[in-house]
Amino acid sequence: EALVKDQEDSSSTVRVRDDKDSEWRDLVTFPYGEDGNLVEFCADEGKTCLMTSSVGRETSALLKVDLKTGETLDVISGNDKCDVGGIVLDDDTKEVKAISYNYARKELTFFDKDFEKDYEVLKSLGPDNCEVGTASKTEDEKTWIVAYTRSDGPTEYVIYDQEKKETKPLFVSKPDLLDYKFSPMEDVRIEARDGLELVGYLTKADTEKKTPLILLVHGGPWARDFWGFNAQAQWFANRGYATLQMNYRGSTGYGKNFLHKGDGEWGVGTMQHDLTDSVQWAIDEGIADAENICVFGGSYGGYATLAGLAFTPDVYKCGVDIVGPSNIKTLLDSIPPYWGPLRNDMLKKIGDVDADEEFNRKISPLYHVDNIKSPLLIGQGANDPRVKQAEADQIAFAMQKKGIPVEYVLYPDEGHGFARPDNRIDFNGRAELFLAKHLGGRAEAFDGVSGATAVFPLEESKVEV
Repeated sequence: EALVKDQEDSSSTVRVRDDKDSEWRDLVTFPYGEDGNLVEFCADEGKTCLMTSSVGRETSALLKVDLKTGETLDVISGNDKCDVGGIVLDDDTKEVKAISYNYARKELTFFDKDFEKDYEVLKSLGPDNCEVGTASKTEDEKTWIVAYTRSDGPTEYVIYDQEKKETKPLFVSKPDLLDYKFSPMEDVRIEARDGLELVGYLTKADTEKKTPLILLVHGGPWARDFWGFNAQAQWFANRGYATLQMNYRGSTGYGKNFLHKGDGEWGVGTMQHDLTDSVQWAIDEGIADAENICVFGGSYGGYATLAGLAFTPDVYKCGVDIVGPSNIKTLLDSIPPYWGPLRNDMLKKIGDVDADEEFNRKISPLYHVDNIKSPLLIGQGANDPRVKQAEADQIAFAMQKKGIPVEYVLYPDEGHGFARPDNRIDFNGRAELFLAKHLGGRAEAFDGVSGATAVFPLEESKVEV
């Protein structure tokens, strides 16, 4: 099969052919706003296939589809609150054995009783409060490699004897972590100001009293956070900060309505309100110290950081922006022509900043620098193809010119994020000192990393005041 993206209307079409010599033909088209794809051909001599689709539904479901007509023959499984996730098929018959859904935690719907019994056994043999996943199986399915995922420790892999219903340890993904105690992650539900339910993940630094809070905003924004071991959240907890990660509207996995509730809502709209409301929830619940809140994120999370400081300046004590755009129009103007479908899709979701200059100025933090009063730390890669260095330069220099506290670290050999370990450690060390200075948590002694390439544009350039 093949998937074709239309650059004009942002629709997607699944194409198939009957054999290698036949012409490709359209099977199903998903208009903009719909989600779906072909999963697998059924074992019935090319008559049907399995597809995911949100057409006619709020969330994507698993369907059986006629390969000649594209007609839906059967809705195999769906969930009203979240999209279909992982699909387990029998290798030979292609029959569905199980489907996973993830609203807040992974849940399995079983279609094979024996497979379900094996999972029940595996659950009983694993650590408390873990998620069970199958990494691989032998061809006869008598021996499995199973992963036990936890939020407060490394992933453990075991060998499962399917006939004896026994496991034996295989390895641990990061065995050095076994020597440490970590904070468990809780899945939480938060009601936004308009009544919409949001799923989030909370990692506490202290279970007895309120602490400073870091709102850790995921990138995308068309992505989501998941339950599990999160190195950043554990780092923050160790230093004395609770961490809240929210799947704000516009996040994926919760159906097309939830996704498109974020359309046109960047910065001053409901996407940012969801983050503000989540912080208020943490304050009201006695989790967060209202005077010590930091917003922290990369890519869209970096944009949300800038938006938080610019549009809700009284909420945050400080912010950390990693490769976040400050001007949405210049962000989209820097997208190369061969990314055309992506740019069109972004315009539909963000709003037409090409044609509406006033709207762009409304949602771009660069034009609201005067509102910012809390300190900001910026991290940027000079070779970032998605969010160009100019996005960091323009807001950093604008803040410096107006006397607003800002630190700007640039890595000449990095792109959209920090790939080199020395640079990652270097920025984390600087972020830790920044957080300790403004939120009061713990920090290790730090004086840079010898192999890092950090430069400091604000210190190297003179700015006219």
